[in-house]
Amino acid sequence: MVSPDTSRKISLAPLQGITDYHFRNAFNTHFIRIDKAYTPFLRLDKGDIKKSQIKDVLPENNKGLHLIPQILTNSVDEFIYFSKYLSDLNYKEINWNLGCPFPMITKRQMGSGLLPFPEKIEHILEKVLDIIPTKVSIKMRLGYENDGDILKILPILDKFPLSEIIIHARVGKQMYKGKPNIEAFEKCVGLSSHNICYNGDIDSVATFDKLNKQFKNINNWMIGRPAISNPFLIEEIKEGKTISASEKLERFSSLHSYLYEQLTGNLSGPGHTLSKMTHYWEYFSKSFSNSRKVYKKIKKTNTFSKFEENIHDIFNNEEWVA
Repeated sequence: MVSPDTSRKISLAPLQGITDYHFRNAFNTHFIRIDKAYTPFLRLDKGDIKKSQIKDVLPENNKGLHLIPQILTNSVDEFIYFSKYLSDLNYKEINWNLGCPFPMITKRQMGSGLLPFPEKIEHILEKVLDIIPTKVSIKMRLGYENDGDILKILPILDKFPLSEIIIHARVGKQMYKGKPNIEAFEKCVGLSSHNICYNGDIDSVATFDKLNKQFKNINNWMIGRPAISNPFLIEEIKEGKTISASEKLERFSSLHSYLYEQLTGNLSGPGHTLSKMTHYWEYFSKSFSNSRKVYKKIKKTNTFSKFEENIHDIFNNEEWVA
């Protein structure tokens, strides 16, 4: 087990439909305070930001969090609009999404779909950085189809005063399949003068410890899906301690109750709420014994009463195994 290290900074990655302000607040209330959290990306829809995305970045919905809004765009004008809008909400930094792997995004040359076009990335940064009121960090993948994209982009990014570059060590075409390319990430570290943050399948303390030993100059780490499945992971890494299964189950139960209460009070009816909870349980179930059975039980739920009955059954009959 690793020992506590106050210089080690761990952020919560943005996951669409998962890490909204309901989850971020539940996490921050029941677990160790995360150093930073990033919002799921904001995107203009017919010239406007969706109401749900506006609610997600309102300061009153994110008290006590070091929150960095993430934007998805390939437009200079949109970039400037987002920066001014978020600056008016007192955000000092925004994060540019160059990593989203989903085809409906990439085919429009956004997210990781913009990575094969370094000249467009350079053009946008040249036009916006001198006039926008916020700092900019970037979250990117190694490339879209191959990891050669990032080798062309990093020298370009060195021209600009970015606050951080977060690298998910996969290419866009991989989606979330296969293993991160650690060798390609290592090349990136030597090609950039910026602060680099590692992201990609930190799914256990042992995995983190191995990466931490390999990359001694990396102090910034981002964890996404594994921190949803096992919300204790960040705490165990940062505190260097082991938490018993009984304590985990008790504390997770408390987080779950808080999250469920927030959703039932803010979403429109059982259909919307249970759909959202089912999405969470796609991850939560992985920390329980009989995870497939657990998720199947949640997935079939269509009333609040049945959902609550199933949750009671899971907490009383399944073991926490993460």
